[in-house]
Amino acid sequence: MATPRGALQPITSRSVVEQATEELRRAILAGHLAPGTEYSLRELAGMLNISFIPIREALRSLESEGLVVMRPGRSAVIAPLDLDDLRGIYRLRRALEPEIARRSCALLSDDDLDRLEAHAADFGARDHGMADIYDDHHAFHLALLTPAATAWDIRILTSLWRAAERYIRIGFGQLDPDPAEHERRGTAHMDLVEAFRTRDPATVDKAVEQHLARNEKIAFSALS
Repeated sequence: MATPRGALQPITSRSVVEQATEELRRAILAGHLAPGTEYSLRELAGMLNISFIPIREALRSLESEGLVVMRPGRSAVIAPLDLDDLRGIYRLRRALEPEIARRSCALLSDDDLDRLEAHAADFGARDHGMADIYDDHHAFHLALLTPAATAWDIRILTSLWRAAERYIRIGFGQLDPDPAEHERRGTAHMDLVEAFRTRDPATVDKAVEQHLARNEKIAFSALS
């Protein structure tokens, strides 16, 4: 049987600019390219074994995300960590997430919460550092809120989570050597699921507020 014309699209490799942007973003978020450090474009091109032009395009994209600051000439600075920015990010998160959670707790099924509890338990594994669990951690919080979130809620929250990502990865990553920190992460997220199981908006509001406040305090202390 002949395949209908247009049923499959040709597969094309990602552009060099896209690959360079992704690799630089990963290194910045993980802290491998240290905040405040200046690099020449030629130096970065040499690290990635590519030409000067795609590096320049990749850095422009990352500058729009607030991860680098382009310098006149041919260099870029990895954006410094700003603790005032961290406070601002969490101030906005505390304004949005508890309110959405109040409504979402009545919409999540018991099966949903069972799955989320299993994910939360995984966060406590001693061999899972912050870099290993970050994407799952993001998905966990999104799943708790999605039933009551509008498309705009998700856009705004995703933007805030992305803005916080570098702070969280670096700050919490410094605590990874402590086995008790892994246990705390698992317990903190399982407690959050238990609060949602009550279906009580006030209980959930308080639990989410305390969760965010505790995380802000830990990240701030680690980065300070």
